[in-house]
Amino acid sequence: MRVVIAGGHGKIARLLERELAGRGDNAVGLIRNPDHAAALTAAGAHPVVADLERVGVADLAGHVGGADAVVFAAGAGAGSGAARKDTVDRAAAVLLADAAELAGVRRYLLVSSLGVDRPPAPGTDEVWAAYLRAKKAAEDDLTGRDLDWTVLRPGRLTDDAPTGRITLDRQVTRGAVTRADVARVLVALLHEPRTAGLVLELVGGNTPITDAVATAATG
Repeated sequence: MRVVIAGGHGKIARLLERELAGRGDNAVGLIRNPDHAAALTAAGAHPVVADLERVGVADLAGHVGGADAVVFAAGAGAGSGAARKDTVDRAAAVLLADAAELAGVRRYLLVSSLGVDRPPAPGTDEVWAAYLRAKKAAEDDLTGRDLDWTVLRPGRLTDDAPTGRITLDRQVTRGAVTRADVARVLVALLHEPRTAGLVLELVGGNTPITDAVATAATG
């Protein structure tokens, strides 16, 4: 399987690239900074420089052409303002969907966030609120398309060691999940086509990943 990952130098993306390479899949990471190429190569991925805030849809379609799936794991990152939450977390996700459609790539996994479907609580930091709005707008755009999409909403992310056990459902109680487990869930979703058309929430739990994804696919 050839998988093109937007935000290829991000923490989840690099873990995903390692997981894919380890099982013999072909991971391609889209990066903005060419200095990050060596890190992707070390993770077993092929780096492609494509700034999602500047690249045109035709050029991006050329990068994703021939892929079996695309994964949007990009984000404006800590320290960015509300404006870049929109240009990256929303607009870049939309651009990737446009490029996938143009290139004839049907499978699209979007890494979103738990809580995007609930109004921000009073007093919520404006940048965080902008992030949630951008993620929800990206979801709304994707789920309205004729693509084989899956939306994954992880809870609070940690850098702890993976547990291999999760809670995955249409709605879950707020909680944390390791980035390594998120990456493993993404791999399982990529290889389970019956999860297309689902919006799934993810936190740590007691169910092995394979079992949780199989249940989600048939539930």
